[in-house]
Amino acid sequence: MLLIPAIDLKEGQCVRLRQGRMEDDTVFSSDPVAVAARWVEAGARRLHLVDLDGAFAGKPKNKEVIRAIAEAFPDLPIQVGGGIRDEATVEAYLDAGVKYVIIGTKAVTTPGFISDLCVSFPGHIIVGLDAKDGKVATEGWSKLSHHDVIDMAQHFERDGVEAIIYTDISRDGMMQGVNVEATVRLAQAVRIPVIASGGVTSMTDIERLCAVADEGVAGVVIGRALYEGGLDLKEAQAYVDQRCPD
Repeated sequence: MLLIPAIDLKEGQCVRLRQGRMEDDTVFSSDPVAVAARWVEAGARRLHLVDLDGAFAGKPKNKEVIRAIAEAFPDLPIQVGGGIRDEATVEAYLDAGVKYVIIGTKAVTTPGFISDLCVSFPGHIIVGLDAKDGKVATEGWSKLSHHDVIDMAQHFERDGVEAIIYTDISRDGMMQGVNVEATVRLAQAVRIPVIASGGVTSMTDIERLCAVADEGVAGVVIGRALYEGGLDLKEAQAYVDQRCPD
């Protein structure tokens, strides 16, 4: 199971939001490349970068920082989301050294976009499904749709996406514990990997996710817990390597 540190970018800085609210942010560093280095040194095998400004603007806003991180760690798989709404942006990120691009809002509003991307960039497309009470949210979590998260995940699986990142937005950044039950329900409904996200607080969450890795939960994105010291990445990675190796 992959433990994937999150680096959320706002105005070139590394921040964390609470429940996706741009006005409720905490700045952790003004040097995201140094933050990436910190996680790599602690044993990270993939990084999760989010262009928060891009997610709200609908186009990349922190692409130079993302490029700098990709160039600094050329052998490390990096997944990027936030404001990716056209093929040109996908191609630009892949050319910059990013391994996976995460499509969120446009995957929901224009489902045909995903099937086209999977044809053009096979093996590089991940869909991020952010949900509350089983319904998918869009536009940086500001809008709640009527789409069922499992139905949508199955649709994108048929399109050929590499994985689904599932975020329970009621828990993200709130340090309330990951929603393991909802994540497992989704993982059991598809054959592609599901990556958990939102609410990881401590080793207890890692232990609970490790216990369900065989259900298709392939990894977890970790944010605030790493930055505030609730979770030690090196310790957590050692536990995962022993208890639920890939």
